[in-house]
Amino acid sequence: MSGAAVPYQLAQPVGILPDLLLPGAMQFDDSLASWIPQSEGVWFRPLLFGVSNGYYLNLLRVRAAGMLSRHRHNGPVHAFTLRGSWRYLEHGWTAREGDYTFEPPGEVHTLIVPPQPYDMIALFHVSGGYVYVDPRGIATGHEDVFTKLACAREYFRQSGRDPTELDKLIR
Repeated sequence: MSGAAVPYQLAQPVGILPDLLLPGAMQFDDSLASWIPQSEGVWFRPLLFGVSNGYYLNLLRVRAAGMLSRHRHNGPVHAFTLRGSWRYLEHGWTAREGDYTFEPPGEVHTLIVPPQPYDMIALFHVSGGYVYVDPRGIATGHEDVFTKLACAREYFRQSGRDPTELDKLIR
């Protein structure tokens, strides 16, 4: 690198949304204050709601061993395991701390978290969403960027927090 650092001198594109910085997003303590309950022993921390493109990024935190969900993806998913481990009942691999996982659209799998001495935490970038299914493929529910945002807003309302705080995460 050489020369003086000079910022970009032209206007940004019309309608562009502002950058998003979430200080401490990857700092984990034992407090669940910044986490939203999803089910028994399971929480998520939203990082971004891409409502205009149908995707979301969140951290998933699991404090109990067992089966979380069986689901079929409508779009690709990228996952980074940050702490602990997890696996899919339908595959022979286990994702461990530091691992990256790609999940293709259309795949059905059952998320399992094995017993471990600490929380499992993974970052998931979910495109499109997914459909919860029973072992025979019958739909039992669904989740996408809109249901995740609605869940977060409802939790904020119930816990006395301002749901409009979540607006900064919407893109």
